[in-house]
Amino acid sequence: MNTWVTENQTSGLRISFRIREILASEVSEFQRIDIYRTESHGRLMMLDDVVMLTEKDEFLYHEMIAHVPMCVHPDPKRVLVIGGGDGGTIREIARHPEVDEITIVEIDGRVVELSREYLPFVGCGFDDARVQLHVDDGIRFIQDHKDAFDVIFIDSTDPVAFAEGLFHTDFYTNVRDALRENGIMVAQTEFPLLLPDTVREIHTALKQVFPVSRMYTGYVSTYPTGLWSYAFASKGPDPLKDFKPERADRMRGTLKYYSADIHRAAFALPPFIQELV
Repeated sequence: MNTWVTENQTSGLRISFRIREILASEVSEFQRIDIYRTESHGRLMMLDDVVMLTEKDEFLYHEMIAHVPMCVHPDPKRVLVIGGGDGGTIREIARHPEVDEITIVEIDGRVVELSREYLPFVGCGFDDARVQLHVDDGIRFIQDHKDAFDVIFIDSTDPVAFAEGLFHTDFYTNVRDALRENGIMVAQTEFPLLLPDTVREIHTALKQVFPVSRMYTGYVSTYPTGLWSYAFASKGPDPLKDFKPERADRMRGTLKYYSADIHRAAFALPPFIQELV
């Protein structure tokens, strides 16, 4: 099979993969879901023709969104993931023995089902006994759970269509209210090099809601520009002052990107990003 699939990352930037096999292709209630076997990156999931993950580099994203807050919170017992239906983020959260309960709210149940069938390297996250899956709207779910979670992850798609509401001040206020004392929220916040206005708006909104709000960055090779940003926002814990390197050290040898040194370095922002936040 000599076929290419392409994501139009911006109006002037594309990324393409040569595919060897179409594993799944359907339109769910919410979006188009395609899973391919590629020549260079193993298995690939695209939602509405946008790259969500590849087998080759998904660890870059999932390790950075998961372990930064989990290595800062003093005692993360109850964790919530909004989105993340592929299972990669909960796979990483499950590495932390302090956690008693992992709740994941994914609006599109077909993403979960297809990930478990065709993407077992991330879908295995649902096999952990602590995981409770809710196929529901995360915006509505979080409004009904006050003072309920220690760490909340916003592992969403881009801020368009049904995911747009996950990037606004009202939603962040509900997230804050759903957090317990010392609670932490982490969210993916897009690519600062080509979407500076979007990144600025997100972090401005977070500063209005949380007493602690910081950006950190990481490398994700198949995401636009490769430079990805994340928000760390909390009711008190600081991502550097309260960092617990012993938690990162105990995972040494099992992770491929995140480490204690990477944690510290991720918060060292280049000047052009400092100007945004």
